[in-house]
Amino acid sequence: MDRREQYLKTCLGRLNKELREYYKSPEALFSFAPVNESNLLEHWAAIIHGPVHTPYENGVFELDISFREDHNGPLYPFVPPKIQFKTKIFHPNISSKGEICLDILYEQHYTAITLGKILLSIVSLLSDPNTDDFLEPEAAYLYKENREEYDRIAREWTQKYAMTADDAAEGQENINEVSPLNYSQI
Repeated sequence: MDRREQYLKTCLGRLNKELREYYKSPEALFSFAPVNESNLLEHWAAIIHGPVHTPYENGVFELDISFREDHNGPLYPFVPPKIQFKTKIFHPNISSKGEICLDILYEQHYTAITLGKILLSIVSLLSDPNTDDFLEPEAAYLYKENREEYDRIAREWTQKYAMTADDAAEGQENINEVSPLNYSQI
């Protein structure tokens, strides 16, 4: 077996193991699965539920997962998966294109980190943004300097992009309590 085949075997084995473990005890904060179960390396999807007591509460955020495929090099778990938000979100560490600034998705990745741990870290990032290493300067500034306004905008975006109409109606009651400002240019 050549090196490439070994990488593929390791990657597929690891993904199958993680799926089996996830299905045994699904996590309430997130879910993940391959889009096409006949090709585990093709494309995966994940759903993250906004953490309680954050402006993302009641939001359902879709993420896209792909496993970097370097034809000559290692694959997951040796390199991190590429994960992007598909749902628009107002957050210092998530770009308008859905890119996520999280060290374990780049230089701090190591093989013991599972996809579930990565998704849990993303949920944690929603609760506790890193404003020292940001992708969205305006969100980072507001988080540091005007937390009330940051929370208002983040709740508004969560309501608009990450909630169903029924969920949004419930969430609107809380948003109406905050003074309205027009951030349509964001």
